[in-house]
Amino acid sequence: MVCYKVGEIMENIEDEWDFLKRLTKMLAEQFGYDCEVVLHDLTKDYDHTIVAIENGHITGRRVGDCGSNLGLEVLRNPSVNGDDYNYVTQLHNGKLVKSSTTFLRDSSGKVIGSLCINYNITGVGEMIDKLRNLSGINPSATVSKSSNKEIFAGNIKELLENILADVVKNIGKNPEEMNRNEKKCVIETLDNKGVFLISKSSERVCEFLGISKFTLYNYLDQVRENTVDED
Repeated sequence: MVCYKVGEIMENIEDEWDFLKRLTKMLAEQFGYDCEVVLHDLTKDYDHTIVAIENGHITGRRVGDCGSNLGLEVLRNPSVNGDDYNYVTQLHNGKLVKSSTTFLRDSSGKVIGSLCINYNITGVGEMIDKLRNLSGINPSATVSKSSNKEIFAGNIKELLENILADVVKNIGKNPEEMNRNEKKCVIETLDNKGVFLISKSSERVCEFLGISKFTLYNYLDQVRENTVDED
């Protein structure tokens, strides 16, 4: 049993490190080898937010690796609650994980960390498919995926590249085919996702979109003021 004083507000991860580390360990031990439990300290540089992880083989991450895209979005929009439970994500290696995330805040409401559970349900999905085939039930009914895709990356460069690829996929055009307003839309989406909280991300975004830093900051000012020029 892990004990904690009910009603106390956590001011930082370090102050409650022993409790949080034991909680992370307890959850992983309770649910076993297929359950990854991750503790993030979101007051640290985003490239190194993971301070404790159990069963990291699920997503291939370890202590010292970066947070996911969903954590960035909450840091960029701190008024958003961000807590999300029982959403399903497909990893780059094809695994399906059922996840739950809760964000930790201090007495002022500032986000200081998050506790995440990622349970590997790949085998469950395969078993369901086999039962459907055996029973003759329509096999096209598959496990649903979260509309807000979570990206698990070991480093910030990989995370940024995945976010850029997803945004371009949603626009439906390569950067060189985009007009000015479409590039502004990309920048607005990236801003909302917290991309510009990543150190040196502006250089990569400029390179990706084929624009100068002056243009990037000009577009950022415009989208933050909710102004879009006619093309």
